[in-house]
Amino acid sequence: MTTNEPIGYIVGGGLKEGFRIRLTVPADQVQEGSFLVCDNGRYRYYGLVTDLQLGATDPRFADEKNDRMHPAIQAALLGKTLYTTLEMYPTLLLDRGPEDPRENLDWQDRVQRGEETPGPKPVKTVPAHHASVRPADEADVAQIFGEEGPGVFHIGNTIEQGYKVCLDLNKFVKRSSGIFGATGTGKSFLTRMVLAGLMKEDVAAALVFDMHNEYAFDDSDTDRDVRVRGLKSLFGQKVQVAALGAGAQVRGHSPDFTLELALSDFQTSDILLLSEALNLTDTAAVTLNALERAFGHGWFGEFMKLEPGAVDVDPESGKTFPADNSVAAWARQNNIHEKAAEALHRKLQLIYDRKYITANPGGDPVRSIIDKLENGRHVILGFGEYDNDLDYLLVSNVLTRKIRQQWVKKTEEHKTLGMAAPRPLLIAIEEAHKLLNPQLAGQTAFGIIARELRKYFVTLLVVDQRPSGIDDEIMSQLGTRITGWLGDEDDIRAVLTGLAGRDQLRGMLARLQEKEEVLLLGWGVKMPIPVKSRRYDERFYDAIKGRSENKAASFTTKPLDDLNDDLFG
Repeated sequence: MTTNEPIGYIVGGGLKEGFRIRLTVPADQVQEGSFLVCDNGRYRYYGLVTDLQLGATDPRFADEKNDRMHPAIQAALLGKTLYTTLEMYPTLLLDRGPEDPRENLDWQDRVQRGEETPGPKPVKTVPAHHASVRPADEADVAQIFGEEGPGVFHIGNTIEQGYKVCLDLNKFVKRSSGIFGATGTGKSFLTRMVLAGLMKEDVAAALVFDMHNEYAFDDSDTDRDVRVRGLKSLFGQKVQVAALGAGAQVRGHSPDFTLELALSDFQTSDILLLSEALNLTDTAAVTLNALERAFGHGWFGEFMKLEPGAVDVDPESGKTFPADNSVAAWARQNNIHEKAAEALHRKLQLIYDRKYITANPGGDPVRSIIDKLENGRHVILGFGEYDNDLDYLLVSNVLTRKIRQQWVKKTEEHKTLGMAAPRPLLIAIEEAHKLLNPQLAGQTAFGIIARELRKYFVTLLVVDQRPSGIDDEIMSQLGTRITGWLGDEDDIRAVLTGLAGRDQLRGMLARLQEKEEVLLLGWGVKMPIPVKSRRYDERFYDAIKGRSENKAASFTTKPLDDLNDDLFG
């Protein structure tokens, strides 16, 4: 069977349930998720195979084996009485214009003037009975998903014919997006590949919160027993690696710079996000509000200077009472329960003792990160030894809040004063359900960014194995979703939140081949499609380096003497 040969014809269906197609080829030549095309009159319909079903004109022939019949009769039965149908979920329609040549010329003129929009656009009609259906060819795939080139990244290939499927990165970064998959399905390699594409095409700055220290430096693929390249290895000085705390390392490598947070960087809301990690009680919020009223912006440092349990003795009576510099004395002065204040002080000591938190950090590391992002570099923050929930929640939220404030400021200056727009910024976060669950989504900087869409040129790339743990409202705001196999029904439901055709896509998502296939959905692609993802291997590295070298002249935001370092390390 060649690509353009029909595989069947339409015998029924509709817009809601999809088109039913009678196969004229053996059923094993078609798979679930195949990309199909139906040309009928002036319209071309694009769709996916969502189901295959065995049928019979007479149930008796299906119920009884026919091996006692003559082979010629068996063949006739399989072609006529016994048959296979498939369900085609129609996704897009392309208007090719009137069939009459004169009318078609007039129509093309209207298209050029912008009076007609041929599409591809949503399907709002149906083809005629017996319209033939064929597999999509390479030109069809390119028509829908584009061709590899500037700003268009080859992410995978169609499962059957192996045609390139591309992702429009300029569109991808305009809304927050997500990469999902059960544990062990290759999410980290897929994320590393997408980030490499973004860095290669330079469509946005990337800030990666690398909780498990996987993205910056070379790592091992235990399944293939090979070393895989980190983003730092691929892009050299164009990727800057940061680590928490003076003298910190990331997997035995020295970072480009270290990050320290000042005590004055923390707001009381940052601490409330850690309620579960610190086991805070309901009274903690009241105490934190009192601290902010009493000490203002420097509440954290001032509170930690107080001594828990410090007492003085009355020389006359011999009775003890809280010393002036004690937590209890402050609590009495501010009408706060003494035990609650001392309990909060003990718990905050866990944060205060972190090596990356200091009263006076050297320089302004947060400002340094912002400068790098604004000037054409990408930053990966490795958490080193601090790869636990408390540090991840705290550091990622504080940094994101401060960086978002800078982008909001620059956006307002762009809109009101006509200054240059800020460079688009994509913030990648792992274990996203810990930052965007229903309890925290409304409080974190990440929840605010996800709801703002691209109002301030900042979007998220959320990476998670438990999408059902992410707030439904946040999931509905994710534009593009790239998902591997998911076995849990709640996770499948969450990934499909807010998308048309959820029922048709649910089974397809559950039957993806682990570590091989992913389903592309949403804003960054014109229609859903399962693809065999590219391998993160030597061929991929060569392609990335080739594009980086060709684009050397486009990095005009950096000093000229830095270009060679940025591109070639």
